[in-house]
Amino acid sequence: MKPSPTDPKRSATEPDAQPCLPDPVSTDRLFQGRQEIQITHRDETYRLRITRNGRLILTK
Repeated sequence: MKPSPTDPKRSATEPDAQPCLPDPVSTDRLFQGRQEIQITHRDETYRLRITRNGRLILTK
């Protein structure tokens, strides 16, 4: 018997299984009042900033 789509025992490799994503993090929580933060990824530092228009810019 094949498990139903809502079965918690379903394998992530099955074709119609959805990836489990973490909850979104708000920019308020991430930036904590700042306009720019630094993010390290694989020994590289990136800058994530909020523009005057409220957009996000990621630069190396």
